[in-house]
Amino acid sequence: MSRGRLIVVGGGQSGLAAARAGREKGWEPVVLEVGPEPVGSWPRYYDSLRLFSPRRYSAFPGHPFPGDPDGYPGRDEVVDYLRGYARSLDVEIRIGARVVGVAADGPSFAVELADGSGLVGDALVAASGSFGNPHVPTIPGREAFGGRVLHVADYRSPEEFSGRRVVVVGAGNSAVQVAHELADHAKTSLAVRDRVRFAPQVIAGKDLHWWLKVTRADLLPPSVLARIVTGTPVIGTDKYRKALEAGRPDQRPMFAEFTSDGVVWPDGSREQVDAVVFATGYRPHLPYLRSVGVLDEAGMPRHDRGVATGLPGVGFLGLEFQRSFSSNTLRGVHRDADYVVTALARQPRGAAVA
Repeated sequence: MSRGRLIVVGGGQSGLAAARAGREKGWEPVVLEVGPEPVGSWPRYYDSLRLFSPRRYSAFPGHPFPGDPDGYPGRDEVVDYLRGYARSLDVEIRIGARVVGVAADGPSFAVELADGSGLVGDALVAASGSFGNPHVPTIPGREAFGGRVLHVADYRSPEEFSGRRVVVVGAGNSAVQVAHELADHAKTSLAVRDRVRFAPQVIAGKDLHWWLKVTRADLLPPSVLARIVTGTPVIGTDKYRKALEAGRPDQRPMFAEFTSDGVVWPDGSREQVDAVVFATGYRPHLPYLRSVGVLDEAGMPRHDRGVATGLPGVGFLGLEFQRSFSSNTLRGVHRDADYVVTALARQPRGAAVA
């Protein structure tokens, strides 16, 4: 017996995970993907992106990742994998479907699409990700800067920066990887507010993710993890650490402000800079939920482990640290999907949650 229609907003890894979990729990999922195919934002990541989790730990339930299970897939492999997974699901997936509004209609949800059409569902999972809302910190003088400012979401390859002076802002995996490859083409600095922390890819002959699985550390809730780990470590071989130690790229404290042609470093020195690349993360982008009371004043989800706290029948997937360190990753999103979809099925409907 069907539980009803489950509307899933977003057809990337989180949306597909929600569709799989929904179907297995007795829902009738309908996936609404704004792009031309259900692969999420993966085609828009930079060309050299490579997962730091092996294929065996990046695969979805019942769908092995092609290739060496101990190898690390690149961006295009992930895109192909998601295409194949979407075809295997046997659920309704609508492409080119941009959700512009959601209304709570009694115990149901009325979803409005940009083309003027709509549909009604019995529950809704917001799995539209955060790639469309890159975070760039406010830094004095940016408006006057005559160089190029971009987020890593808009970065593709280092060749276009050849011979230029570039500063990459950030201390996470993307920042270090991008700065590392830029250093072969441009004079590059990595600007950080805190030191870069490294975690080895392989420990005692086993990949880090093997250890995370056997110790169950990958399942630790964020509140516990924060007491153990400070910051987000850069995972990889020693090549990144050795490159930073060799000054390719060099690592500097975050600059204080922009000038018309460069930046001012904390010691007061000024330097001409051609481009600044911010690898400073993303924020949830859920404007279509503003009218149903599940977002706070800043547009952030009000939720408990992915289940909306303001309205029964609404869930979230793909939020950073939603339930664990791996919540918004290929290897972790299915655990969250099972939890959220099960919780939605158990909720009373038709009244706000206190």
